[in-house]
Amino acid sequence: MPGIAGTVTTFNSPNYVGELFQISPTDTPLLSAIGGLTGGESVEAVLFTWSTTDLRAADETRQRLEGADAPSPEGRSRAAAYNVVEVHQEALAVSYTKLAARGQYASTGAPAGTNAVSLAEAAQTDELAFQVRAHLLQIARDIEKGFIMGTFQHPADNLTPRKTRGLLSAIATNVVTNGTPAALTELMVNNLAQAAFDAGGIQYGETRTIITNSIQKRNLTKLFLKDHNINPTEANVGGVRVDTIMTDFGRFNIMLDRYMPQDQLAIVSLDELAPVFLRIPDKGFLFVEPLAKTGSAEKFQIYGEVGLNYGNERSHAKITGLTTTVL
Repeated sequence: MPGIAGTVTTFNSPNYVGELFQISPTDTPLLSAIGGLTGGESVEAVLFTWSTTDLRAADETRQRLEGADAPSPEGRSRAAAYNVVEVHQEALAVSYTKLAARGQYASTGAPAGTNAVSLAEAAQTDELAFQVRAHLLQIARDIEKGFIMGTFQHPADNLTPRKTRGLLSAIATNVVTNGTPAALTELMVNNLAQAAFDAGGIQYGETRTIITNSIQKRNLTKLFLKDHNINPTEANVGGVRVDTIMTDFGRFNIMLDRYMPQDQLAIVSLDELAPVFLRIPDKGFLFVEPLAKTGSAEKFQIYGEVGLNYGNERSHAKITGLTTTVL
């Protein structure tokens, strides 16, 4: 069904009787698992940074002689990583008539039955609350997709918007690229997990996660469960229920995310991810505020700035170029 361009009125958004069903998916598993729109970190600049450091390789021959002078001094360097917060801004307007005509069904019909919005909004026939909630759900989906697929953009002027770097763009070290589409195999998954492990990732069992869309989810189930006659098990990560599989590198959560490309699969150390918010003074993050009145309608905007802190990109890994058929 089409969206509404402009002010919500009794004509373009009539009321109906009976239960109201949401036909668009509203799940945002990655965003929910790493803190949602109420957790995460706060920053005070549109560009935020963090840093990484490492240790020298473990050495079984580093013993010293008795009575020896101190060895030559050494130290460890650090590397910087960065991302930006992006602006999410929506506007809505509801006519006075629409706000008042709670008991009117269709555009000119007579009252009959119970307003569907009252069932959806906890017995409140408030058109404004319904529209705000719809915008918030849409913004959460936009953020979810951007955290996975976003391409970094930090413009030098205000002619183009800032865009946060998504997880797939951030992963640069542990990448398996199939030039010719290839079917997912158990070996591929274990090789990818090994790459992340060898680079220092997937340290914690609770947060080792494979993010996948529907086709590769079915293929993972076949490869790691059905082919080995293993029953699926479930886990809870950040309040999100997920299936799990056992690999050579431990048990992994399988996060089914509809915004992950069907030809890709990512292994993620969820403990390194966090949403980052630029909180506006005296307003906070993702707030609703009225706009200047210019006529017989209530006008509001919803505003927030958010980005992704993806931690050490070497802690994650991805496969691209998978076939999009079920094994």
